[in-house]
Amino acid sequence: MKTNRPRIAVPLEPMDIVVDLLSVTLLVLMIIYTLISYSELPEIIPSHFNGKGEVDGHSNKLFLWMLPAFGLITFIGLFILNKYPHLHNYMVNITEENALKNYRFSTRILRFTNLFVILIFAFINYAIIESANGSHFKLGSWFMPTVIGISVILPVFILIYKQKINKS
Repeated sequence: MKTNRPRIAVPLEPMDIVVDLLSVTLLVLMIIYTLISYSELPEIIPSHFNGKGEVDGHSNKLFLWMLPAFGLITFIGLFILNKYPHLHNYMVNITEENALKNYRFSTRILRFTNLFVILIFAFINYAIIESANGSHFKLGSWFMPTVIGISVILPVFILIYKQKINKS
């Protein structure tokens, strides 16, 4: 994809470093927890939860590695994409004057997206392992509305904030 947007390096701020470190830490902890728990698990484990957070599907325990694998692939993909902010999609024309502000905002959104994806995968992985170990762990009726609510409301706030930063 060819673009005439400025190609500038976006310097990392402390918040960016912290968010990336949190994402990596959660990913590593999810993998370690899966490794430690794997041998103790039965061959068939919970693999799906309904809207109330109750188990309504089962799979082979190899399924347990899907979330860490998808988490790792997602993390690497978004981490690499963050190195090329000039390729991101923007609602405004990017110029030399507004490039750094928009690139920083876009890369930060990707960092938080990465963190939230890893957090959700880690939480679901934990719920699967706990349920498989016989604990009556439920995701709870709050989980899906919270995830969907944040997924719908957060972009609205982000768009409002983005309009604000582009006016200043």
